Amino acid sequence: MKSHSSTGLRQRTLHTTLITGLAAAAMLISPLASADNRVTYKSAKAGTSYYQMGVELAQAMKDGTNGDIIVTLEESQGSVQNVMEAPNRKGNYVFTTPPSLVSSASEGKGPFQKNPNPKFQDIRALFPIPALTMHFVTREDSGIKNFSDMQGKNILIGKGTFSAREGEKYLKLFGLEGKVNLSNVELNNAVPAMKNKQIDAFVTAGSFPSPNVIEAAASMPLNILSMTEEQVKQTGAAKAVIPANTYSGQTEEITTTSLPVIAYTTTGMDDDTAYTLTKTFWEQRDKMANSAPWWKGVTPDQLMNVQGKIHPGALKYYAEKGIAVPDSAK
Repeated sequence: MKSHSSTGLRQRTLHTTLITGLAAAAMLISPLASADNRVTYKSAKAGTSYYQMGVELAQAMKDGTNGDIIVTLEESQGSVQNVMEAPNRKGNYVFTTPPSLVSSASEGKGPFQKNPNPKFQDIRALFPIPALTMHFVTREDSGIKNFSDMQGKNILIGKGTFSAREGEKYLKLFGLEGKVNLSNVELNNAVPAMKNKQIDAFVTAGSFPSPNVIEAAASMPLNILSMTEEQVKQTGAAKAVIPANTYSGQTEEITTTSLPVIAYTTTGMDDDTAYTLTKTFWEQRDKMANSAPWWKGVTPDQLMNVQGKIHPGALKYYAEKGIAVPDSAK
């Protein structure tokens, strides 16, 4: 009996040791496995609308995958930096940029001319995010109802931003170069300057509804200028339509232009992860739009703005849903 008891004790000890060993191994393996489902998302500076979109997207991915995919945000100095880092980032790196910068990087042109890299060819698209939409915002009592009415008025376009560059370009295209008074006020002071009648109008670019336009519309009666089809063609930019009632007092839709923005990754991301990210994004889009209206402007037809290739994992999802993508992006 003593021998039998000793044998049982040894068996129980061996069993316990085996279970403990397996548990320890699982603890070691788990962080490695979860690391495969961690995504770095690099978009914009903290405090900007695009950084806030990243916060919303991270939560949507967590909710939509029951925590299987965790998105970590990284602050960025802008789209050029996002693209420039792509060749050197490992793992699941997702970043946002206008598609035109991906083409410039691939061709070694523009800001990438001095730092060409063959790995720029490895950049792949996933899905669109809210575009930078041009807003020409005027005080109702200024009498500005179309672009020609801007002549002789005080206009704020800001400095060194996309909206400033586009605003200057559009004023020239529409015959207003040298015919308006450009205000030397920072764009973040546009609303107080409008309220104090220092300026008659300001130009801003952002995903609609844009926070500074919401603030201005809540403070005073406004007009947001609509472009003609011919004016849109003159700009060479993508057409955008801001739906009626997006802003207080705006009863009609506004035709304007926008700069498409796409979430990209690289071939370093595996197909399953790219598929899951893309699928979850579209499945969560309506939920995001309910709490943050700028997601309402994101539609599958914006995939036609993609430059470069779409990731095979994302292509699989689009093929399943019958969503059209450019032939050049396949």
